[in-house]
Amino acid sequence: MGRAGARPRGTVESMAKDKKTVIVVGAGIVGASIAFELQRRGRQVTLLDKGEPGRGTSFGNMASIALDFAAGSGPTTWKRIPRWLLDPEGPVWLRPSYAPKMLPWFLRFVAAGRPSRLKEIEDAGMSLCRRALDDFRPMLDAIGAPELMTEEGCLAIYETEAEFAGDRGHIEMMRRYGFEHRVLSGKEIQDHEPTLSSKVAKAVLLPDNKSIRDPYLLVVKLVEAAKAAGAAFVSGEVSGVERKPDGSVRLRLSDGRHLEADDVVLAAGVRTRFLAQALGEPIPLETERGYHTQIMKPGISMRYSIIWPHRAFMVTQTAGGIRVGGNVELAGLDAAPDYRRPRVLVRHAQRVLPDLKVEEAKDWMGHRPALPDTIPIVSPSSRIPGVWYATGHGHLGLTLSATTARLLADMMTGAKPPVDMTPFRINRY
Repeated sequence: MGRAGARPRGTVESMAKDKKTVIVVGAGIVGASIAFELQRRGRQVTLLDKGEPGRGTSFGNMASIALDFAAGSGPTTWKRIPRWLLDPEGPVWLRPSYAPKMLPWFLRFVAAGRPSRLKEIEDAGMSLCRRALDDFRPMLDAIGAPELMTEEGCLAIYETEAEFAGDRGHIEMMRRYGFEHRVLSGKEIQDHEPTLSSKVAKAVLLPDNKSIRDPYLLVVKLVEAAKAAGAAFVSGEVSGVERKPDGSVRLRLSDGRHLEADDVVLAAGVRTRFLAQALGEPIPLETERGYHTQIMKPGISMRYSIIWPHRAFMVTQTAGGIRVGGNVELAGLDAAPDYRRPRVLVRHAQRVLPDLKVEEAKDWMGHRPALPDTIPIVSPSSRIPGVWYATGHGHLGLTLSATTARLLADMMTGAKPPVDMTPFRINRY
C-alpha cells in the first residue's frame, strides 16, 4: 500500500502551492477520466483507490460505447417484478432474501417509469449520450490511444418478430431523438455478421455504438497520462469526509492517515453511497451485479458487437478474446457470486452464434452503481462546499466517462457546461 507521509496533509502537502488541489476518490473509468481531465486543466490531482486502477467494476464492463440510452423502468415494469423473484436464470434476478432491502429503491424505480417522468429521464439521458463520442475521441487522442476504439458499430438482434415488436418503444425513441440506426432482416443480417445464426429474424444496426478494444487498458492509459502530467496515485480506503474551517476538505483513511485538498470528487461507484450517507445527503444507490465470461479461444471473429435486448446481454470482441456478459442480479454487495448466470448467457450466445467455442474461459462478477431513475449523479454536494459527486452511471459508466469528466471539470473550474446539469443534481430525490 502506498504511503502518504507522516504529515497530516499527506501527499497533498507536497503539491504545487500555486495550483488548486483535488482528490478524486475511485480509480475506475469515471474517476480516471475525471482525474486526467482536471489535471490537464491545471488542477493538481491525487487519484485515490483502495485497489489498483481499473481493477474494480471497470475491469469487467462490456467495452461498449452505447449511445442509444434506455431508461430502466417503464409504465408496465411493475408487472415484471414477480417474475424477477421467481426466475434465477432470467435477465433480471432479485434474490428473495434481498428483496425487503430493495423495496424503497424499487418504489422509486417504478415511479421513474411514469410516462411524464420517463420523458424527462430520456431527455436527460440522451443529452449525455449525444455527446459521448464527441467527448470520447478527443480524450483518446489526448492520451495517445485513438486505436483503442473500434470503428465498427453494434447489432441489436431479435430471434423472432415478436421480440422485435416488443422492443418497438425503444426503436421509436431512437427515431424521435435522431439516433442513427437501420433495420436489417433475412440475408442482410448474415451479410453484416456472418457468425450469426440464420434463425435471427431481425437486427438493428447501430453504427455509432462503438467498442473499446481493452477497457482495462484504457483506464491504465488514462492514469498513466494523468501521472505524466503531474497527478499522483495513492492507495487507501476512505472512511470519512469532513469540511475544515479553512475551507479545505479532509479525507480520513481507514489506516489512520488523512489527506486534504481544496476539492474532493467522490467517484467510488456504488460505495459512494456510504460516503454520501455520512455527509448527510443519502442517495438511493444500489448495486446491479453484472457477470461476464471472457473467452480467449472462441473459434470465431466478430465484426460487430452484438446485443440481444430480449435476453439483456451482449457479446463483444475485446481484451484479446470474446466477452459474453450483461444481465442484472439484485443481491447487494456481500452475497457470493452466482456463476450460473454467466453460464446461462454463454448458452444463449451459442444459440445465435452457433460456432462459438468456450475454451480458456473465465467468469467474472462486478457491481454496477445503479440509481432508480437510470441517469447518473454529476453534481456538487448540496451540503458541503468543495465536495463533488460522479456516480450512478449504471450500464453507461464507460459510455459516459469522458462526458462526465468534461461536464464535472467545467463546473469545478467555473466554465458553463454545454448540458443542463439540473437533472443530474444529487438532491433530486
